[in-house]
Amino acid sequence: MLRLFRKSISRQVALPGIALLVASSFGAETDVVRLEQFFTTATKLPITVENSPGMVSVVSGRELADRGVHDLRGALAFVSGVDIAPGGDAGPAASAPGLWGLREVDAFLLVVDGVPYGGAFNPALASLDLTNVARIEVLRGAAPVMYGATSFVGVIHVIHAAPGESPATFSASGGSQDSGAAAWSANLPDWGKLKQSLTLNAERRRFSQDDASLERYHALYRAAGELSGGQAHLDLELTSLKQSPYSPHPREGATLTGRFPLDANINPRDARADLDHAQLNAGFDRDTGSARWITTASLARSEAHNTRGFLRDNFATDGVTPNADGFRQKITTTDFYLNSYLAWTTSPQLQTALGFDLLYGHGTQRSNNFEYAVFPDGRNRPDSHVLPTDESTALADTRRFCGLYTEVQWTPDTRWHFVAGLRLNRTRENRDATLVQSGIPGVTADSDQLTKERLSGSIGFSYRVWEQSKDSATLFADYRNTYKPAAIDFGPEAEGEILRPETAQSWQTGFRGQALDGHLDWEASYFEMRFENLVIQENIGGLPALANAGRERFKGAEFEGGYAFSPDLRLSASYAWHDARFTDYARRRPDNSIQQLAGKRLELSPQLLSAFGLTYSPKLGLFASATWNHVGSRYLNKGNTSVASAYDLLDAGLGYRWKTWSLRLDGANLLDRRDPATESELGDAQFYRLPGRAILLSVSRNL
Repeated sequence: MLRLFRKSISRQVALPGIALLVASSFGAETDVVRLEQFFTTATKLPITVENSPGMVSVVSGRELADRGVHDLRGALAFVSGVDIAPGGDAGPAASAPGLWGLREVDAFLLVVDGVPYGGAFNPALASLDLTNVARIEVLRGAAPVMYGATSFVGVIHVIHAAPGESPATFSASGGSQDSGAAAWSANLPDWGKLKQSLTLNAERRRFSQDDASLERYHALYRAAGELSGGQAHLDLELTSLKQSPYSPHPREGATLTGRFPLDANINPRDARADLDHAQLNAGFDRDTGSARWITTASLARSEAHNTRGFLRDNFATDGVTPNADGFRQKITTTDFYLNSYLAWTTSPQLQTALGFDLLYGHGTQRSNNFEYAVFPDGRNRPDSHVLPTDESTALADTRRFCGLYTEVQWTPDTRWHFVAGLRLNRTRENRDATLVQSGIPGVTADSDQLTKERLSGSIGFSYRVWEQSKDSATLFADYRNTYKPAAIDFGPEAEGEILRPETAQSWQTGFRGQALDGHLDWEASYFEMRFENLVIQENIGGLPALANAGRERFKGAEFEGGYAFSPDLRLSASYAWHDARFTDYARRRPDNSIQQLAGKRLELSPQLLSAFGLTYSPKLGLFASATWNHVGSRYLNKGNTSVASAYDLLDAGLGYRWKTWSLRLDGANLLDRRDPATESELGDAQFYRLPGRAILLSVSRNL
C-alpha cells in the first residue's frame, strides 16, 4: 500500500511539477553568473570556497526563502552527509545533527555570527533561530585552529543578515496542528555612522505526539559602523522558549515495543522543557598600520526549567506499579567568549594570523527526582508536584578552554593555495556533585578536576587542475589533529566524575569544480577519522549514563552538486556513504559480562544518505520547490541486533509572488514517516520518532 501511495504521489505531484518547472524556464535567460563566495568558518583569514582545503557547503538565505525553510533539517537538506534529526531530550525545538556518521550532541560545533553557540558546553540547538539568515556555512571535519577544543566532525555556522542590510519584510503563517507564526525584520534609522537592524518573530507549533507543543519568542538587534578609527559591531539576542515535550519510544529486544502506542506521552501532566536565553556579542576591527587587529567578545546566559519522565526497562502496564522515573530540574549556564588576533599580509602571496581565545562556561543543575506509575498510553499521567521526592541532586561544572594559535596561508601562484595552523590548548574543568536521598541521612558528595595542555593543528592545500572561462576543477586535501574535553549533559544524576578527553585524527581529499559554462557545480570527497575515548550513552548500574568508548574508525565518501537550468530553476542532489565502527571497545553489560564491540557499527549511523530536489523561483509569478531525502537503515543498539529500516522524506512548497506580496503553501514530511530518528540520553534504549506531517500556509509582504 505504501509503495502504491508513493507511486501515486510521484505521478500526480512530482512529475507534472517537474514538467511545469522545466517548461516555465524555457525562454528564460540561461546565463549563470559565477559568484565569488568567501568561506569564513574554516580559517581565521578569509578564503574562497574554491581554495578551501576541505569539503565545504554554503546555503544562501535566498535558497532558504525559496524553499520556505524554517528549521535546520530543511535548511541542510541538500548538504551531503548531514543528517538532522528533529527533537530530542531538549524538547521539540531541539535537533540532533549527524556528520561523518557520528550523531553525538557535542561532536560538532554550532557557530552563530562568529560566536560558538552554546559556549563551552553543548550546541544550543533548541534556541537556534533561522529568521533573516544571510547564509549557512558547513565545514566537514574539525576546526582545531579556528575554534580549538570544540568539535570533531564539522562546524555549522549560521550568519544573519548584516546590520543595515536586512530585507524589510513581514510574514504570517498558520497551518496543521493549530500551528502559527509571525516575523518582522527591518533596518532601523542610522545612528550617525552606525547601521542598525531588528528582527522580531514568534511561533507556536503543535505536534502529532500527544500534548506536545512549543512556543518561541525571539528578538535580534544588530548594529555595526565606524568607531574610533575602526569598525565596531554589537548584537543583542533574546529568546524565550516554552515547550511541552513528547516521549521517546522504548525498544524491547530487537524492535520498538508494541506495548507503547505510537504517539503516547507518559511525561508528567505538568511536563515542560522551557528555556530563556540572552546573549550579547561585541567586536572591534581596526588597522594598526602593518596588521589588522580583530577582537570579538560574547556573554550569554541561559536558564532552563525541565519536568520530564521516562519509562523504566521492562515497564509495568497496570497503571499502579511504579514504572517511570521523573524529575523537576533547573539548569543555568553562563558562557563567555573572547577572541583577539592580528592578521597581516607579508607579501601578495603570504598571509599570517596570530591570536588568543578563551571559552569559559559555568553551569549548574538542581533536580528533585521521583518515581510514578502510568499507563503506557499516558491516560493517567500525574502532576509531578503531588509526587514525593526520592532524591535531590545538584551539580556545578566550570570549564575554561583557552589557546594560542597561528595560521599561515600561502598562494605561490594562481593554481596553488596552502593553509597551515597550529594551536596550543589548555583546558581546565572542575565539577562538584551532591546527592541527598530520602530516608537516608547525610549528603553524598563527589568532585573531580582535570587540566590538560595539548597541541592541535591542521594542514591542507588546494590545486586548480583545470580552468577555462567559468569552468574549473580543483583538487584539495587536508589533515587535522584535535581533542575535546568530554561532554556533560546536565542530567538529573549526580555524576561528579569527569570522563577522559576525546581525541581524533582525520584526513580528507576530494575535487570540486564547475562545468558546462558554470551551470553545473559539484564537490566530492573521501575522509577517514580515527577516534579515541568517544563519549556515548551507556547503561551503568541499570541507569543511562555517559561513558568513554575505546576506539572508533569513521570513513566515507560524500558528493553534492547542482545544475542551474536558468537563474530561476535549479536541480540539487547529494549522496553520502558512511562507515562508522568501533575498532576496540570492551563494554561491561548490566549483568557484568564483557562484550567486545570491535567491528560493530555505531547506533543510529546510516551508511547511505541521499537527497534530490528542484527549486523554481522567479522574481514574480508562480514558484515551487520539492525536496526528497533518503536515510538508510541503521542499528538501534551497539550489538547491531536491532535494525531500523530505511525511510524517505518528502517536503514541497508552492506559491505565487507579486511585486510586494507573496503567498505560499508548504508541506513537511508529506509521506508522514514516523521512524526513530534520535536516541534519548535520559531514557535507556528509548528513541524519539520523527514528527508527523505538517502543512503551513503563509503570506509575506516586502515593506
